[in-house]
Amino acid sequence: MNEIPVIAGEVRLDIAETSAKQHVADLVDALNADTREEAAQIIASLPFERAVEVFDQPGLDAPDALIRTLPHPQAAAILSAMSADRSADVFRELDAVSRDALLEAVDADARRAVIRILGYPEDSAGAIMTTEFVSVPSNWTVSRTLDHIRKVERTRETVYAIYVTDPKSGKLVRSIGLRRLVVSDPSSRIVDIARRTRPIAVSPLADREKVAQLISKYDLLAVPVVENGHVIGIVTVDDIIDAILEETTEDVQKFGGVAALDEPYMKIGFFEMIRKRGGWLLVLFLSEMLTATAMQGYQAELEKAIVLTLFIPLIMSSGGNSGSQATSLIIRAIALREVGLSDWWRIALREMPTGLVLGAMLGFVAICRIVAWQYLGLYDYGQHWPLIALTVGIALVGIVTFGTLAGSMLPFLLKALRFDPASASAPFVATLVDVSGLVIYFSVALVILRGTML
Repeated sequence: MNEIPVIAGEVRLDIAETSAKQHVADLVDALNADTREEAAQIIASLPFERAVEVFDQPGLDAPDALIRTLPHPQAAAILSAMSADRSADVFRELDAVSRDALLEAVDADARRAVIRILGYPEDSAGAIMTTEFVSVPSNWTVSRTLDHIRKVERTRETVYAIYVTDPKSGKLVRSIGLRRLVVSDPSSRIVDIARRTRPIAVSPLADREKVAQLISKYDLLAVPVVENGHVIGIVTVDDIIDAILEETTEDVQKFGGVAALDEPYMKIGFFEMIRKRGGWLLVLFLSEMLTATAMQGYQAELEKAIVLTLFIPLIMSSGGNSGSQATSLIIRAIALREVGLSDWWRIALREMPTGLVLGAMLGFVAICRIVAWQYLGLYDYGQHWPLIALTVGIALVGIVTFGTLAGSMLPFLLKALRFDPASASAPFVATLVDVSGLVIYFSVALVILRGTML
């Protein structure tokens, strides 16, 4: 692990004074704006507790790289003092050699907590929980519980709620908010002042989106994570907000046809950005080649009725837009658990008439446009212009309906195949509908224009 240069005493004092006056989130923003070497030097000069606060902030860029630049004893001390969930996040990003070395150096309690958290899947409640919470036996009084909180408060990340356990088995029986505890009679048993309702809890393997829904539904500040009836940690509202923001960002990037970025946009290197974007662009480009193949298949028809090419961009964009709309709505509904895999047929029955009506609207506008241009003399579509208008109008109904149906079903297909539904990106849906749109368009043209222009 590399040692960092010593900073002059005056500079150290200036940094310490400035950081003491700043909110830690503002200090993190300033560190993120510096180079990694400068940020590491500043962190090394901070008072120990302030440095711990900095690493506990989820907005700190590349904390794993920063922790590697610190002297080994200082890095281990900071990781030991951090909240367990944040410390686990740093360990998760470290390379195997650095991870093993630092795990050996941190204190035993921190090591056990980190190893436990790292053992759960990354998108689970167990992976984002903190093991620092307050629990007391049900036979304790309010007064004794408050005394206990005063003693352990500095070693707990938050004290949103107190978890009441069975004195013999240690299993969770009640939970009580701090406010209710403070206003209650000090001589009362804590179990007697707690609400009789069953505590809202999740298993460590629960998806973090489910945890977010519980916090939102029951207006909670923290949810206990329970294994075999015992509380092993809590997921706080700030942890779940950070996790959901990260997941939403990844989904938005995937939906735009980009591999999820691991760092902020301005921190991504040139070649890394090419790698993240180039793969998807290449896949989409190869898919678009099917569009050229489809047009080649109708080359003879295009030569006979060249006027049909005027409407190809209109046809393709309408189908892609309708498909992207449907995909966006369904992906969000799946993410919010408003619909599940078993609801696919309900969605299909709902999107089919929607696509027909939307297609009819666009088809009507397209027909009106062709009629207006013909009568106003802006363009002459030839003697069979009414048939061309009918072809475009009917094709739009079919293409928009297909695009809407395909866009709404693709997320379900990906989810059934255990892929992320967000991978059904707007460019991918548009490419799929482009090819099918051309086939629908020229098929309608063959039926309507046969014997006249074709």
